[in-house]
Amino acid sequence: MLLRNQRSGDADPNENRLLASLEREDYDALMLQAKVVKLKFRMRLFRQDEIIDAVYFPLTCMVSLLVTTDGRPQVEVATVGKEGVVGASELIQAQGAMGLNLVQLPGLALRIESSACLKLLDTRPPIRKLAHQHFYALTRQIPYGAACNRIHSMEERCARWLLMTHDRAGQDTFPLTQDFLSHMLGVRRATVNVATGMLKKAGFIQYVRGKVTVVDRPGLESSACGCYRAICRAYDSLLPKPERTSTAC
Repeated sequence: MLLRNQRSGDADPNENRLLASLEREDYDALMLQAKVVKLKFRMRLFRQDEIIDAVYFPLTCMVSLLVTTDGRPQVEVATVGKEGVVGASELIQAQGAMGLNLVQLPGLALRIESSACLKLLDTRPPIRKLAHQHFYALTRQIPYGAACNRIHSMEERCARWLLMTHDRAGQDTFPLTQDFLSHMLGVRRATVNVATGMLKKAGFIQYVRGKVTVVDRPGLESSACGCYRAICRAYDSLLPKPERTSTAC
């Protein structure tokens, strides 16, 4: 079965951990409403408090959740990649977006219109349960990120951020500008330059023309704070392990 507007080989829905864990009946019902879309770098899916018009299941992309208060600069509080879904929890609660949802890593996602998604959530309890489970995992990620920004060094924070992006990218090289990284971490570019320079000098990463390559994954993990492993454990404990590895064509 091919998704609407999908060419064979464009995307594998089982890249998404939530979709891969669904039973076939629920999976097929969701796929009938889904469309593969390509999300560009820095694309805004929703602005803070904006009404959710669609839900996105990242396949090869990653989305940052940024918040701002009292007109202060936006700060990243969490990221969502192929382990999760964007917009479902707000849709269930009939609330606006928790923050600005900005595409951090360009790639593919499954998009479902909000009306169709609401019907699925109301009639398919397993889909609704997965959306709740992801929300719980996301709320575990947010305080770790806040604590990390407060107590850990910039090198540790950069390593954590790069590891999480590496996990979602599915490849060792991915686009990243130091301007964008400084915006995500809420610091000056000069501060990020020093931290990434230390990781590069240690041989853990390479940085050339706006692209980062993870060269030594174990080394990068050794430079990260414990928040990275804590976040991974939270997701592993709250989200199901995928049971299927391929889809019918």
